[in-house]
Amino acid sequence: MTPRTLLACGFLTGATLLAGCAQTSSNIPPIPEEPTPVSGGPDMLPPYRVQVGDLLDVKLFLNPELNEEVSVRPDGLISTTLAQDIQAYGKTPAQIADQLKAVYRSTLTNPQISVIVHTFAPNRVYVAGEVASPGEFVTVGPNLTVSQAIARAGGVKLSAAQGGVFVIRRGEHDKPEVFRVNYLDVINGKDPNADARLAQYDVVYVPRTGVYEAWTYWNQYVQQWVQFNWGFSYNINPITQTSGH
Repeated sequence: MTPRTLLACGFLTGATLLAGCAQTSSNIPPIPEEPTPVSGGPDMLPPYRVQVGDLLDVKLFLNPELNEEVSVRPDGLISTTLAQDIQAYGKTPAQIADQLKAVYRSTLTNPQISVIVHTFAPNRVYVAGEVASPGEFVTVGPNLTVSQAIARAGGVKLSAAQGGVFVIRRGEHDKPEVFRVNYLDVINGKDPNADARLAQYDVVYVPRTGVYEAWTYWNQYVQQWVQFNWGFSYNINPITQTSGH
């Protein structure tokens, strides 16, 4: 293929991609001139559930001498002076207060207990696979969405299978669950709702495309060991002049 042909093919490919992008972007509404008062946050977040590492204030209105500051242990439990090994991880502060009231009634007549989250443990998610900078990402506030986590990781590589990103989550009884996200539909605006919000300790894994897997296999296991001759060669036999000429 001549350089001119290659240049023409490259121009046509670029024009096709630009036409496709223009067609896709024409279906997306323009950004509002004025942002919403709280940009990027939902109107109503779900109730906060206590995480490992949170620092809790346990306060008793009628018995301030029993006020305590406790930390949620790695096993998800807390202990106070009058209550041992109370489940805190995954519970709301109100649910923890109800558990403490049930235990404190054996000692106090009418315990009035409130639980306040004094210090929040940071949110942690992990991004691996075909991204520029895989690793752990720590945030404070609402957890990242899938696209935000991938952006934190520097975006996807050319070898990424963007239509099938996986999210690995620890579910009930610490059993791993796997979910699929069509990241390509998110970034091209086809399905913005697919940009789900991650949970604490979620792992976002961006796999390789099948084409890249085939190329990797070829490069590592075939081309390195088998010698292929893609061209041809020829020999020019020199003309031997005789003494009569």
